[in-house]
Amino acid sequence: MNETVAGRASSELVYDPYSYEMHEDPYPTYARLRAEAPLYRNDDREFWALSRHADVIMAFRDSAHFSSANGVTLDPSATGPAARATTSFLAMDPPDHGRMRGLVSRGFTPKRVADLEPRIRVIAQNHLDAALAQGSGFDFVADFAGKLPMDVISELVGVPAADRDEVRRLADLVLHREQGVFDVPPAGVEAALALIAYYQEMLADRRRKRTDDLTSALLDAELDGDRLADDEIIAFLFLLVVAGNETTTKLLGNAWYWAWRHPQQRRRALDDPAAVSQWVEETLRYDASTQLLARTATTDIQLHGGRIEAGDRVVLLVGSANRDERVFPNPEQYDLLRDTANLVSFGFGRHFCLGASLARLESTVALAEVRSRVSDYDIDVDRAERVHSINVRGFASLPTTVVARS
Repeated sequence: MNETVAGRASSELVYDPYSYEMHEDPYPTYARLRAEAPLYRNDDREFWALSRHADVIMAFRDSAHFSSANGVTLDPSATGPAARATTSFLAMDPPDHGRMRGLVSRGFTPKRVADLEPRIRVIAQNHLDAALAQGSGFDFVADFAGKLPMDVISELVGVPAADRDEVRRLADLVLHREQGVFDVPPAGVEAALALIAYYQEMLADRRRKRTDDLTSALLDAELDGDRLADDEIIAFLFLLVVAGNETTTKLLGNAWYWAWRHPQQRRRALDDPAAVSQWVEETLRYDASTQLLARTATTDIQLHGGRIEAGDRVVLLVGSANRDERVFPNPEQYDLLRDTANLVSFGFGRHFCLGASLARLESTVALAEVRSRVSDYDIDVDRAERVHSINVRGFASLPTTVVARS
């Protein structure tokens, strides 16, 4: 593989987001990128990477030069005009982005999110009851973290309980990447088409009869006489179930794993109810569910002694920016007491994640319910399984044994 760093050969430093080795632990490579190659070029995959916090923030802010219109992943089949079909306004620049986000916000309101809290708590309690009923051991992801966000998103948009396991299975397939395959694998393409068809049918049902859910609210959303087309609503629903569901599942699993890896922080998380929100925020910084977002250069850009050419793909390494020592002292330490105000896990500026408040609410409620029932726990790390995805980082399985609170 041929890499250049601002025009200079760098055969030892290799960053490939499709590599299974990178999925296991990208952070040593991120540290080298920040130190040695803040503008990194992978010639084989044909992209640049920005790894420092200041550069990632700069690119998030500057949509005029770093465009989202080609999509936010490097997967060829999800790049270009097709990106809108699955990532909605994430794959738009102004003015299209502002129009779409404004209309979606008419239905996806802060009040609608806040009103979900009691229901999130009940869903969390129900799944936790079922997990703990298995005895001292269960799979934290399969039995809890993977079920809660799907149920919450499903209730929000109106997916019946009987369909949720299948919708989650399809969403998992969309994200999974096979080693040596540098695009969405055939099973993922089929799953994406199945999800789109499912939402088309659901939307047709809502057109015939409105219900009290987000899908109906999106049908009725109006801004200055403008309304969302059916394909725009379906794209947003697809984004919610794949990005909104999966990233929250991974956030919960990452919080569970890293607290286990750091016993002092685990005790703080489990012993102090007030520490739960800090547990969520430090996990967002330390091991973000979303590791990268792609952009496309609209013009030639000079940066760090190198030249990004118009049309080049540029990867913004969110996971690296959150570990930048220029912003976060001792970034390799998992510390629930640190200041996380500058994390970029949910993006920045006009592309700040619309679902950030929902993800934080779900995660805080879920972990609060767990700590109220569990005084300590262990993870069978030898049987833990990671998800293999270029954008999303987390676990598919976390076998766990717990000590219940008396």
